[in-house]
Amino acid sequence: MSDLFLLLLIIVLLVCLVVTVGGLLLYSGLLSDIVIRTGPPPIRNVTIAYKFKEGPYKDCGAAYTESCSIGPKLNAIGVFYDDPKQRPPEKCRYVVGSILCEGEEKPDEDLQKLYEKFGFKVLSLPEVSHAVTTSFPCTTPLSHVLGPYRVYPRIASYIEERKLCAFPNIEIYRSDVINYMVPLSRQTDFFVPEMKEEVRTDVKEEDSDDDRGTDITGKKILSISMHIGRWTWSRQPAKVQTECQNGEERWFK
Repeated sequence: MSDLFLLLLIIVLLVCLVVTVGGLLLYSGLLSDIVIRTGPPPIRNVTIAYKFKEGPYKDCGAAYTESCSIGPKLNAIGVFYDDPKQRPPEKCRYVVGSILCEGEEKPDEDLQKLYEKFGFKVLSLPEVSHAVTTSFPCTTPLSHVLGPYRVYPRIASYIEERKLCAFPNIEIYRSDVINYMVPLSRQTDFFVPEMKEEVRTDVKEEDSDDDRGTDITGKKILSISMHIGRWTWSRQPAKVQTECQNGEERWFK
């Protein structure tokens, strides 16, 4: 009898554990509907305090923690430049930080100085008219893990199916939702100076003979997007380049 009771107790505990874990995963967004759209992005022009990092994206948590500890009331932001499927994870480049202000607002000077004291740099990012966007619930720490696994494959498929020129991937962390956006225009304006310098060096080293793209002001996005690995090259380069350059004038349904 005691053995049977112990067995039943173990079964009940296992069932409770499975139900608890399953409930936590569901609450964290495991089965949340992911709707990819093309339209206005979730943010306007913003001023951010950031740190430029290089390494596996899974290691970005420490930088987020540091940024949020300085400005706990601010929304966090991440800009991810490379595709880890096309570039070694240890060489992937990204930016992590906090949004100091948005639109016509001015950043709090004391808070900005505090970020700078801890090694953060300050930069303004532009507003774009259209981007590939979606959102994911931010309800538990697991949401930060589930979000990329559920969102990015769908974004990649959406971009590839519609032959879009969209990069880099941007995440905005709010109190209850994670916004994802991939700009369809002014893409290189989202490159921090450290990233621009790396791309300029890469392009000079690999393309010095045919002068394909040392200008990273947005006029030669083709060669840049090849280096950051955010574009599936399913069409002729000339057509891709034209669409990238005309990103301000068109958007894709």
